[in-house]
Amino acid sequence: MDGVHDLGGMQGFGKVTPEPAEPVFHHPWERIVFGMTLAAMGQGIASIDQFRYAIESMDPAHYLGSSYYEHWLSALERVLVAKGIVTADELRARIDAESRPEAPPAPERQDPTLTEGVRGMVRQGYSSRREGGPGPRFHAGDPVIVRRLHPPTHTRCPRYVRGARGVIERAWGSFVLPDRNAHGLSEVAEPCYSVRFDARELWGPDAEGPEHIYVDLWESYLEPARTGGTSRSPRRRKQP
Repeated sequence: MDGVHDLGGMQGFGKVTPEPAEPVFHHPWERIVFGMTLAAMGQGIASIDQFRYAIESMDPAHYLGSSYYEHWLSALERVLVAKGIVTADELRARIDAESRPEAPPAPERQDPTLTEGVRGMVRQGYSSRREGGPGPRFHAGDPVIVRRLHPPTHTRCPRYVRGARGVIERAWGSFVLPDRNAHGLSEVAEPCYSVRFDARELWGPDAEGPEHIYVDLWESYLEPARTGGTSRSPRRRKQP
């Protein structure tokens, strides 16, 4: 979906200032949110794509005014309510209770199997690669154009590459299409590609160069491009 979360290529947000020796978590509650989110995914409550869509569904002002792990917490709350795990009233009651001077202790449940599963997810990650999927339509060196998509729901195709001309760098294999997986639809695997873009194709003639940007894109985001010409510049009409 098109929203404030898709910040690639947008201006006016100031410079990115890396934090020296940045810690993994800035506050203890962030560690808890991280663990809860992985525990929810580890139990099959929701997929990573469903969590991403939940983040995208945040109010724009809330999204821009909150931190990274606040996004995670908001998405987790939204998913748990949508799945019927908790109700909005139960969440509000717990928040109110925590704000009191003598807050009741947080409930605990020991689950060694789930704990080890979460540790495995942290150590090894999770791959959505699927074997035996359809063969790739494109191959290294093929020129492509990113389709001008404006879906009302989740997509992993960033706005700043839509309509741009690129070249297939390599095919990665077939991976679960997040556009469907985010909404709990039947799983579909599609070929995914590393696509190389010239910086000037994305940012215009004032872009620093020669530089290239590589973006991983699913096959349904792409269409063949004719050699020569540019994709974003309208063709001039011939004068009679």
